[in-house]
Amino acid sequence: MSRASEIYKVTLIGSLGNVLLMIFKFVAGIAGHSSAMVADAVHSLSDFLTDVVVLIFVHVSAKPQDESHDYGHGKFETMATFLIALALIGAAIGIIFSGSTKLVAWLDGEELEAPGMLALWAALLSILVKEVLYRYTARRGKELESQAMIANAWHHRSDALSSIGAAIGIGGAILLGHRWTVLDPLASIVVCGMLVKVAVKLMKTSVDELTECSLPAEMENEIMALILSQSDVQEPHNLRTRRIGNRIAIEVHVRMRGDHSLNFAHEKATALERLLKERFGPQTHVTVHMEPIK
Repeated sequence: MSRASEIYKVTLIGSLGNVLLMIFKFVAGIAGHSSAMVADAVHSLSDFLTDVVVLIFVHVSAKPQDESHDYGHGKFETMATFLIALALIGAAIGIIFSGSTKLVAWLDGEELEAPGMLALWAALLSILVKEVLYRYTARRGKELESQAMIANAWHHRSDALSSIGAAIGIGGAILLGHRWTVLDPLASIVVCGMLVKVAVKLMKTSVDELTECSLPAEMENEIMALILSQSDVQEPHNLRTRRIGNRIAIEVHVRMRGDHSLNFAHEKATALERLLKERFGPQTHVTVHMEPIK
């Protein structure tokens, strides 16, 4: 099965879980008189929309290079990661606003409505299902080297964290009485602060890629060491690196003795390209510029 097909499979499994949870949460929130659970259902809806974004962008990013995209379409997957991070921030801000509104109302003396047991069971089920989906999606995302999938996995966990906040608030209101209904908005505000932190980290990664940020120093040092491991190749310089979706691009200048034949220099450049692709993947874009030793 191809990489794109694997990503489709994992994302569709997550989408099915999101749709079923979304429907159950809406029913439980309305029937159980829980605004927290309705908000949690909206969060699940954002997860489903995120899955749609991943499916669309991964399909595009899997296309090979063409006349209009000489380096392939990998950055469409990076764009998907950026949009997912935006969706995370949007969902978190929405929940924070809702929680803050309830908190202000409670401080003004308003009694918040206590939710029912159905809402609590929905929150607990959501925590279990979404944590399972997070672990599954994150593991497959690392195996497939897909930043979009890893970002989507965090969206699953964000829904689980949101459900934890809902469960604390709902459970507190049920078990401790009406005066503790304020636990619901308080917990949702704290949890969403953590979501914003995760989203900002994901957004930074995608922005770095979109703005042609170089690979980490340890990776560049490894590239230089691999180049120097080749006989007759000296003084690597002008190293330039970047990410293109799940692939990387490496451009470097190296020096060789000027009395070597063109065929010999070509063979050395080809061997160097092969070595780098063996280490960083067959889709790695490698450009080696040969210069004579002065």
